[in-house]
Amino acid sequence: MTDVSGVQTTPTAATQTAANELNQNFEMFLTLLTEQMKNQDPLNPQDSQEFVNQLVQFSGVEQQINMNENLETLLILQSAAAQTSAVGYIGRYATASTDQAQLADGQAVWDYDMPSDATEATIIVKNAAGDIVARDDAELAAGKHSFVWDGEQDDGSAAPDGIYSIEVLATDADGETVEASIQATGKVTSVDLSGSEVVVSMGGIDVPLSLVRSIRSDLTQ
Repeated sequence: MTDVSGVQTTPTAATQTAANELNQNFEMFLTLLTEQMKNQDPLNPQDSQEFVNQLVQFSGVEQQINMNENLETLLILQSAAAQTSAVGYIGRYATASTDQAQLADGQAVWDYDMPSDATEATIIVKNAAGDIVARDDAELAAGKHSFVWDGEQDDGSAAPDGIYSIEVLATDADGETVEASIQATGKVTSVDLSGSEVVVSMGGIDVPLSLVRSIRSDLTQ
């Protein structure tokens, strides 16, 4: 289990500074109010409406600062919960918005979503250097499709394990480009909690947690 006991739940420096300034101003206001009440003519007291208005303003600002502190605490706790949950992804399969996938044991898996029908569509597979190593036909119909590459390259040889990416080249009946969105699936090997956002590693591919679309226990689901 991930230790989140060290998560900082105190207000930020900006909120703390605002609270300190409010306290200083309020103390000065009370001092001035006390001095004026001590020196005013009891038979002709000054209008206290202005003091009441200032008290209301101070109260409103104080409530706003307290609300900001509570919201900051809730956001920190929510982040801690997300970190704890992400650790449970290790050993499971994540699908994320990325064109990269890990080829391992003769298999790399991608999903691609065609926003509209195409008349021509080809998937090209590139290695880490950006060289095209394989081509395959893509589905023409609109919707979500899967592409499982067995590692066979255009020359018939088996590609070595590693990171590969795909690109879907598709056009419609008018010759316009059909932009397919691509997702990749890989086994989660580690989770990095050190930065401002949780990063999930699928083999050698690091993706922010915000790009992870689904988690499953195996590839058959």
